[in-house]
Amino acid sequence: MADNQQGGISVIIDEVTCFAPRRQMTGREIRDLPTQGVARDRDLYQEVDGGLDRLIAPGEKVELQAQMRFFTVPRVINPGRGTW
Repeated sequence: MADNQQGGISVIIDEVTCFAPRRQMTGREIRDLPTQGVARDRDLYQEVDGGLDRLIAPGEKVELQAQMRFFTVPRVINPGRGTW
């Protein structure tokens, strides 16, 4: 198990290392790991090597592994106006 001196499993959210207190956590709990938390208007994705990244729902249980990577994106993307 890849625990660290802070007593948790290290995961990376938006390029910031966070420490999860348990190996299994819900998406909602993972969103609360960064100091400021993940804003409600953003979706949380798990980076998947060699495959499609996976959207993590708030109630979904995730089995965490050391250095697992997550990123956030705006939940709603407003298309811009073209200049062509």
